[in-house]
Amino acid sequence: MTKKNQFVRYSRQIFIEEIGLEGQRKIKNAKALVIGAGGLGSPVIQYLAAAGVGNLAVADFDEVELHNLNRQVIHNERSVGISKVESAGDFVKNLNHQVNFIRHHVKIDALNAEDLISDYDVVVDGSDNFATRYLVNDTCVKLGKPLIYGSILGFSGQVAVFNCQGSRNLRDVFPEPPSDENLLDCDSLGVLGPLPGIVGSMMANLTLNIIADLPVPVDRLTLIDTWNWSFQTVDF
Repeated sequence: MTKKNQFVRYSRQIFIEEIGLEGQRKIKNAKALVIGAGGLGSPVIQYLAAAGVGNLAVADFDEVELHNLNRQVIHNERSVGISKVESAGDFVKNLNHQVNFIRHHVKIDALNAEDLISDYDVVVDGSDNFATRYLVNDTCVKLGKPLIYGSILGFSGQVAVFNCQGSRNLRDVFPEPPSDENLLDCDSLGVLGPLPGIVGSMMANLTLNIIADLPVPVDRLTLIDTWNWSFQTVDF
């Protein structure tokens, strides 16, 4: 792709005064890791690839299932039965072939988390369980990596920026994960497809803000309630 075509492709971002050419260069040179290619990971991957994040990695060990397709919009019917990272890679290749897409077909755990996360500038956590969320948070704190956090359940979602420019982290808000006993999740409670799209898009926006050195809200948790259609912020 010629420089002219690159400019045209990203022109609507470059025309934003606070981004400009220098901001687009930062986006192109960035190394972002998305944990999970599911409901939250899908819109994050979609918008980071569209924005031209130069090195986009995804870590997921799961395969695409039919029930994923109401919300995991980067996958399709032909993806059912194949790994989510492979399906995500196909999506990114078709959307923006200039993105260096890195596949980590692994389950993140205490043995590999540090090696996995250490290579990237920013981490986006779209995982769907508390054990992974706390592991990712603690690893980012140890390595000094900014973390974009999101969660969804039913009609509700949460978004926050943790460990960014000396800000607080997940354990400052919720010191310990909840007990697994009677813990509700999307498998039991369900989720309407656009909710992870809303929350994931907010996560992608915050990620790009960090990459382009734009302002980000730190020490603040945003609560999304699509049942009552309300958005609240809680400082911590």
